[in-house]
Amino acid sequence: MREGRACKFIAKKVYCSVTWSFVFLNAEVKAELDALADDTRASFERIVRLVQTVGLERVHEPYIKHIEDRIWEIRLRGRGGIARALYVTATGRRVVILRVFVKKTQKTPRREIELARQRAKEVT
Repeated sequence: MREGRACKFIAKKVYCSVTWSFVFLNAEVKAELDALADDTRASFERIVRLVQTVGLERVHEPYIKHIEDRIWEIRLRGRGGIARALYVTATGRRVVILRVFVKKTQKTPRREIELARQRAKEVT
């Protein structure tokens, strides 16, 4: 079996997928995640494990949603409210987290999307 591949036997079928890796663009983005409440961070970790288990292509709402262009969001929930982690995909099956923030309005704020778009320019 190749390195980076995970195979699962489900209902007499074999599903093989290359594992996605999750990285933070920089230490500031990691600090944004660390600033969230424990249960909200646990929500992030559960969604990351889900993606690594079944593949990014198979995970959709309510966990992941397309925002615009290359920008997607991971939808986090906790007792204290909801948060979002904006990301792009990069070569080598990488998910690069660009921005993590607590969401206070129904719609994702435009300034958060623009900040993620600026940060995405650093990703190859």
